[in-house]
Amino acid sequence: MSVAADEGVWARVIGQPAVVHELRAAVDDPAAMTHAWLFTGPPGSGRSVAARAFAAALQCPAGGDGTCHACRTVLSGTHADVHVIVPDGLSIGVVEARELVRVAGRSPSQGRWQMIIVEDADRMSESASNAVLKMIEEPPPRTVVMLCAPSLHPDDVPVTIRSRCRVVALRTPTVPAIAEVLERDGVDPALASWSAAASGGHVGRARRLARDEEARLARKAVLDVPLRLVSLGACLDAADDLVGAAKEETEAATEVLDGAETDALKNSLGVGARGPGVVAASRGSAGQLKELERRQKSRATRIGRDSLDRALVDLAGLYRDALVLASAPAGELPLNHPDRRADADRLARLMGAEGALRRIDAILECRTALEQNVKPQIALEALTVALRLPA
Repeated sequence: MSVAADEGVWARVIGQPAVVHELRAAVDDPAAMTHAWLFTGPPGSGRSVAARAFAAALQCPAGGDGTCHACRTVLSGTHADVHVIVPDGLSIGVVEARELVRVAGRSPSQGRWQMIIVEDADRMSESASNAVLKMIEEPPPRTVVMLCAPSLHPDDVPVTIRSRCRVVALRTPTVPAIAEVLERDGVDPALASWSAAASGGHVGRARRLARDEEARLARKAVLDVPLRLVSLGACLDAADDLVGAAKEETEAATEVLDGAETDALKNSLGVGARGPGVVAASRGSAGQLKELERRQKSRATRIGRDSLDRALVDLAGLYRDALVLASAPAGELPLNHPDRRADADRLARLMGAEGALRRIDAILECRTALEQNVKPQIALEALTVALRLPA
């Protein structure tokens, strides 16, 4: 008998009762099961969390009690038959995709299913997508593939893949649902409520804001930007600050990872060692080290882009609040940054609804420019000039 919807592994899926109901039905009834799933939803909605919970429930004899060996190993990422692909670079290449296909062809060694979970499947290259499509078209009998992507847009998931998957659509969790989870984690109720409201519906970010003072300070620095932009010099300074903050975050995140990975690879290749056979064994090490360096550079670029994108989303949210206040000053519409209402109100009075809308468009154009490899400094300088306050 399966566990209740709010117990076991399902307790991790926040604010998604319809999704939990659908997934539990597939676990309980083999006729409702299929071999390919596509989890969609906005950032922070819990796409990969839902996929992992579903994987645990499918491997669990009790349907996801959360306490058995199968559940614990799936959720911790150590189950032999559940393979999670988390891209840390700019894309998922065809080599990685072909490895997925190879693994998917195996029979389960411990569990009931051989499972592949691909987080950020929208980062698959065209060649990788084609390899995954072939796997979905000709699935091994005991294999389940779960893809996670922001939307059903062809830029995120090719129509050929989407049409062969069962789609599970997640929504942005509500502020009370996120706050409740934070309180369950031991966060003070007042801080939990503030973090949930300030997170933009992103559960992971709410946790960071609740636990990390640096994250709260970084958010404040970004939201202070719009009212700073009173001159060209101030605009260029603000762009420097935003790019510099992203660079610092990237260096902090990659410094330890890069060093450990490089040392581990050198040790495995015998670089620097001496003795008979070492020279022959280490041939080709330069090529492997170069490939590792390429992957590390790609990861650093992705971390920097993600940092800047998070700042841009925060800025867009503040201008959206200004647009709301300029358009319906007497209304009670929810704000993205309720703790910065005074700033949004001042921006609304300075630029009006049309000015706020133009600035939102400028932010969206900057996000596109960054994805198209425009240098961050140039893209951010152009943006902050476009955001400059009216004279």
